[in-house]
Amino acid sequence: MIPLRDDAPRSTTPYVTYFLILLNALAFLFEITVDPHFFSASSARPSQALWDFFATFGLVPANLSTQSLGMSVLPFFTSMFLHASWLHLIGNMWALWIFGDNIEDHLGHFRYLILYFLCGLAGGGLHVLLSQGSTIPSMGASGAIAGVMGAYFVLFPSARVLVFFPIFFLFWLPAWLMLGYWFVLQFISGTANTLIARENAGGIAFWAHVGGFVTGIALIKVFPQRARRYTYANWE
Repeated sequence: MIPLRDDAPRSTTPYVTYFLILLNALAFLFEITVDPHFFSASSARPSQALWDFFATFGLVPANLSTQSLGMSVLPFFTSMFLHASWLHLIGNMWALWIFGDNIEDHLGHFRYLILYFLCGLAGGGLHVLLSQGSTIPSMGASGAIAGVMGAYFVLFPSARVLVFFPIFFLFWLPAWLMLGYWFVLQFISGTANTLIARENAGGIAFWAHVGGFVTGIALIKVFPQRARRYTYANWE
């Protein structure tokens, strides 16, 4: 189930969302300069240089206890801007494009940026907590974007989201149903991975999605809405 667009209106330009998409794209272009072959061949393995880069700036739970405070905190932020493939980047940025503009419109630019980073940090924190022995770098903006989706789930439950079901089926679904289904799927998948102890199997960091989504739900309830500007008509 792939979301294509929503019908929730906005009244402001989502500059922060644009900026975040640009930063993620630039970071990915830099990754390509480190190892162009890895991103151009589907079966390629990362070079040692790229692996070292991912191990340094990605979030590796097993490494945090052996690093200095600064080096253990830095990956929580830098990992939000790294992606393992074109598909990984495009999927995350597409979700941010669909849901981020409405949350930015509701909160204002600065509070939206704070919510984004707090959700990303919370998602990374839950992933580390439940995958402490993992030596696989965790990367991607999906924890932060999951927080944006959680906020959207609260603010716009009745908005409609056009989703694509393979093969060639398009449906409008209420946001609460589409996002609720997505969250339940992440929770079940994360629980299954934990129960079978697949901490070094790689793949999707489901608990980062769960942590980000729940944090987004909590924060949108306490963050104040941006001040609205009203235009009054001249009465004669």
